[in-house]
Amino acid sequence: MNNVSIVGRMTKDAELRYTPNGVAVANFTLAINRPFKNQHGENEADFINCVIWRKAAESLANYMGKGNRVGVEGRLQSRTYEDKDGKTVFVTEVVAERVDFLESRKDQGNQPQGQPQGQSQGQPQQQGGDSPFANAGEPIDISSDDLPF
Repeated sequence: MNNVSIVGRMTKDAELRYTPNGVAVANFTLAINRPFKNQHGENEADFINCVIWRKAAESLANYMGKGNRVGVEGRLQSRTYEDKDGKTVFVTEVVAERVDFLESRKDQGNQPQGQPQGQSQGQPQQQGGDSPFANAGEPIDISSDDLPF
C-alpha cells in the first residue's frame, strides 16, 4: 500500500512546466510542522517535495502560491538521475493525485477571481441545492427557535 496524506503550506509558488507532448506538470514543496518541539523548545518543520500533473497542476499554479495551505493526497515515488557532474541523485517525492485548496489567495488579499476557497482539484464540486455549507464559510443567520436543542 502506498498512500500519503499531508497538509502544509507552500514554501514558494509552484513551478509549472509542460512536457514536449503538452502535458502540464507542477513541482512544489510543502512545509509541514512537526507535532512536537525540539530540545530547545522550538517548532520544526519537514519540507516535502511534491509533483502534480495535468489540469490540477495548472489550477494549483494559477490559484495557490507561497504561504497558502493545501492538502495533498497521493503516493510516494523514488527515482534517480545523473546531474551535470555525473553524480547520481536520489529523489523521493509525493506524486499528488488530489490537492485540496485549504486557503485561498483571497485570504491573503490577492486571489484571482473564479476559485472559491476550499475547492478541490481532482474531485467534482457539488452544485447549488440545499447544501448547508453552500455559503463558503460566511455566517449563517439562524434563530434559537430553529435549533433542535
